[in-house]
This record gives sequence, structure tokens and C-alpha cells, in this order.
Amino acid sequence: MRGTRKRTLVTGGAGFIGSHVCERLLDEGSDVLCVDNYYTGTKENISGLLNNPFFEALRHDVTFPLYVEVDEIYNLACPASPIHYQFDPVQTAKTSVHGAINMLGMAKRTKAKIFQASTSEVYGDPEQHPQTEQYWGNVNPIGPRACYDESKRCAETLFFDYHRQHSTNIRVARIFNTYGPRMHPNDGRVVSNFIIQALGNESITIYGDGKQSRSFCYVDDLVEGIMRFMKAPDDVTGPINLGNPQECTILELAEKVIEITNSKSEITFESAPEDDPRQRRPDISLAKQALDWQPRVNLEDGLSRTVAYFEALLRRIS
Repeated sequence: MRGTRKRTLVTGGAGFIGSHVCERLLDEGSDVLCVDNYYTGTKENISGLLNNPFFEALRHDVTFPLYVEVDEIYNLACPASPIHYQFDPVQTAKTSVHGAINMLGMAKRTKAKIFQASTSEVYGDPEQHPQTEQYWGNVNPIGPRACYDESKRCAETLFFDYHRQHSTNIRVARIFNTYGPRMHPNDGRVVSNFIIQALGNESITIYGDGKQSRSFCYVDDLVEGIMRFMKAPDDVTGPINLGNPQECTILELAEKVIEITNSKSEITFESAPEDDPRQRRPDISLAKQALDWQPRVNLEDGLSRTVAYFEALLRRIS
């Protein structure tokens, strides 16, 4: 490391989670290079950082090699919502796999510590509940979600092979459903969908019977977990689940959103998408033990903050 500031690369840095990571790194004194091709990320997410002399934004696609000198890498580049990752499934797989290869190659060359944003989707439609890191998953390798699920699984393989073969200093986190300010309003994720529909007093659409469950982690809690993971001893490689074990059904989520927004929306039901998981809840015992981390923001408070963000966003664009 040259000088007093750590040189940190964040791929997908203009995305929902990535922009929060960039902000946190700057607050902690890093020199941050944000790399994004703006497929799902937006310049608006990082507009408040552009005047910081220690922040730089570079338009680049991680499926192509990048040659910069860094001390740490946060690899968050990949569309994460079904609408976006299924729009161009081949490119999604390339982003996860080729992106991982390129970033791992950089980490090997520069001897940088590297973080991989993996996903709870590696567990597929789980037959174990809650999901522990030892569970190998139940994934359809040829289904419409496989471009994301399987490419993230492959990326994990690459990370651990680089660790075994080249002693690369890795951190692999399996991130569960995350929500909060800077979510894309049209990304098809259930929290943003429900809030946008509720604020417009439109029907709230539930796909399936609404009894399927998810666990929602507020973005500030997730970023805290990521930071603690990167500061952990080098033998703490993961994979580690990062998510909120507070589980609720999709119907309960819709009802909470209607209550918080004081909406007149009614709930309607449509058929569930193919391979949609019935249950999703992380076992975070390892994160508690290894990182001394657990979420602090409950769902009601987090939803209220997220609703306030979308209310302000809709006022700006109306």
C-alpha cells in the first residue's frame, strides 16, 4: 500500500449495494475506484461522491480485463434482480464468471484482498431451512434463473480454487434479500415493487399464494457485515451468510407496506414464476461467531426509511 490511504476497487460500485459500499469506504479513509458499466447501476447513486478527491468513477465492463493497482477489491458487479439478469442471461453468466476470473487475476497480480458478493440463490429452492453454509443447495441448472444461480456458484468455485492454488486472500459472502435507499424503482424486486405500487395506490401484485417466505436485510446492516468480513483474520474466507433471519411471508410484507404508506392499494394474486423458492432464511450463526455481526434494523424501521426514499424519488421525477 502506497501512502496512507488504502486503494480500493469496487466493481458494480454505482449499483444499489455497491454505492453504499463506496460511501462507507470513503468514510473509513480509502481511496476508492468505482467501476461500473451502468447496466443496472446509475450515476445518480454516486452523484454525492463525485466531488470527493479520493473517489473516481470508471465506466468499464468487468467481462473485459482491467489493469489497475489496488490493495483491496470488492466484486459486486452483476445484475441481481430476475428482470435484469434474465433479460440477457448469457451476459449475466459472463459477468459473474468472466468478471470473477478478471478480478481474481488482478488480486493474484497485485496481492490484493478480494471480496465476492455471492448470493443466497446458490441454495436454489432449498430443502434445508434455515440455510447454513454447509448446505449445497437445490438448483435447477437449466431453468430461467440458472444464469444467475449457477454462475454465482461457479464464481464461488473460482474463488476457492484461486485461494487453494495461488493463496489468494479471499472473502465470499452469500448475500440474502437486501433492501433500502437506492434500490432501482423498476428492478422487479418485491420490496421496491410493493412500495411503488402502494405509493401510487395501485394493486399490489403477489406472484404465487403469498405464503412463500423471505428474509429482508436493511442495506446498512449488510454493508456493516461486509466491512467486518474484510477486516476479519485472513483464515476467515467464508462462505458466510449475510442476511436478516427475521422471516416473513410475501403477503405479510405487502400488508406491512400498505400500512406504512397508508395506501388504498388492494392485493391481487398472479401465478408464481418458475423455480421461485418457497422459503429463504439465513442461518447467521457463523457471521455472529466469526464477525460479531448481526442485523440491527428491524423490518418495520427499514421499510419506513425505504418508503421515505421512494417518496422523495417519485417527487423528483414527477
